[in-house]
Amino acid sequence: MTTLMSAPRRAGSVLVRWREASVLIVALAMAVYFQTANEVFLTHDNLRNIAQATAPTAIVAVGIVLLLVSGEIDLSVGVVAALAPFLVHYAVDFYGVPVVPALLLAFAVSAGIGFCNGFIVTKLKVPSLVATLGSFYVLLGVLLTTSNAYPAQIPESAKGRIQQIFGAADWASLTWCLVVVMFFHIVLTRTRWGLHTISVGGNPVGATEAGIRVDRIKIGNFMIASTLGALAGLLEAFRINSIDPNIGGGTALVFTAISAAVIGGTALAGGSGTVIGALLGALILAELQNGFNLIGVSANPFQLILGGAILISMIANQYLSRLRRTGGA
Repeated sequence: MTTLMSAPRRAGSVLVRWREASVLIVALAMAVYFQTANEVFLTHDNLRNIAQATAPTAIVAVGIVLLLVSGEIDLSVGVVAALAPFLVHYAVDFYGVPVVPALLLAFAVSAGIGFCNGFIVTKLKVPSLVATLGSFYVLLGVLLTTSNAYPAQIPESAKGRIQQIFGAADWASLTWCLVVVMFFHIVLTRTRWGLHTISVGGNPVGATEAGIRVDRIKIGNFMIASTLGALAGLLEAFRINSIDPNIGGGTALVFTAISAAVIGGTALAGGSGTVIGALLGALILAELQNGFNLIGVSANPFQLILGGAILISMIANQYLSRLRRTGGA
């Protein structure tokens, strides 16, 4: 009897101590539901579709997690994702730059955009929401002006092996996503950079007094977020075999990434977050969209469910945070 009564308590302790557990349970439950509703859901081809929908959101969400944990946000990442493939196109087709240096150039420019955002936020004391909203429109203007709002072809010299590696192969996007998630999970949980990121977001004054270079941490995280946005955009462009100014859907990609981070357990107030949780949050959103399509539900209710999921996640996060502070279930 005692054993039976203690089982729910042990399960509750797991949920409290391993914050990703509740998100994983939801992801698995949704997979079971949609498979029951439509047997196509767990087929090889559909799992590939879900993976390709999850990967770009999760990659951008990793950068968003780092920024949210350090107490900042970046709304311009989605436009960086759309701009980066065009930078490769311009460099290769207009200036004859080889593909690999062109890719490195696109990453460097994207990191520079992140540096500018971080500089404006930390040195000029402009709130990140406002600073990156301005960057969003500036970059969108640059993108639409230089591209004339028309898609472009993938450079001929990039087709073949490079295109396969950067997204065209069936599981390339997911492979990049998992590598990024595991690397930054280690960075956030096992390195001094991660510890300082958490300290900066949780207690900026205390972090400064402890000698942590707050501005350096925040600028670095802005650069990481922009670079990951560029990676997500390049993967999408090579996957769909077209460089489209609508990649990322304007603010859609970054808002979905923020939603994935929040659903995965990252606090909007800073000081707490999990990269693996963001990956699971992105998976849940991809499952929802894919599952709705399979069972014939209109895409219109998706925004309603997305908003509800964010609210429920935030309420659950607050509840679980209180339990952690008081020592568990």
